[in-house]
Amino acid sequence: MPALGVNIDHVATVRQARLTYEPDPVWAAVLSELGGADGITLHLREDRRHIQDHDLYTMKKTVQVKLNLEMAAEEEMTRIALDVRPDQVSLVPEKREELTTEGGLDVIANFDRVKQCVVQLQNAGIEVSLFIDPDREQIAASKNAGVHAVEIHTGRYADATSAGDQQTEYETLVNVSEFTIEQGLKLHMGHGLTYRNVSRIASIPHVSELNIGHSIISRAVLVGMEQAVREMKALVSI
Repeated sequence: MPALGVNIDHVATVRQARLTYEPDPVWAAVLSELGGADGITLHLREDRRHIQDHDLYTMKKTVQVKLNLEMAAEEEMTRIALDVRPDQVSLVPEKREELTTEGGLDVIANFDRVKQCVVQLQNAGIEVSLFIDPDREQIAASKNAGVHAVEIHTGRYADATSAGDQQTEYETLVNVSEFTIEQGLKLHMGHGLTYRNVSRIASIPHVSELNIGHSIISRAVLVGMEQAVREMKALVSI
């Protein structure tokens, strides 16, 4: 049964729309824990479009479950991570013009920069995961970078518009999942997962963590954060 990491970025997105103080993502994190979340994930972007530095620092003092910081492998973000000391850092690609993270980190093309960041974080006792596409070469490069885990991008599966395409993408995920375990890496998955499509992914052998944000926050607008997390937790626990 995979752990459920709840990404609370979009709570901050609503707040930043008015540049005010509510809704507070820290409150959302507390309610997520009450709903059964095993971890809280937040992405501190270089453009600070949603999560702000003070959110991260307050979250570190407040969250009782695993704190997972998503960030680009850049010097500024690394300095902040080394200061805050989250339980885990997930290195992700980042472009200022994107609506959300588009595709996985190209570990092969950015190997030296990624490796340097990984070493700095791990020397400080922080576990590191790389958010990558379901590609064996990227998994192998991640292994060579020395990380303890990879988070496989599930976007193509989530975005598939036909049953046949979704099945094809699902089979790809199963295939690379087996390869990930063979490489001795922990297997995480995330991106685009919803209440409708998550159960098949949760049932893939050896998946230890799922990170889900937008769908939970969307549901929370209607039923509340604690209930939305509780419903998702039930689906990934089947």
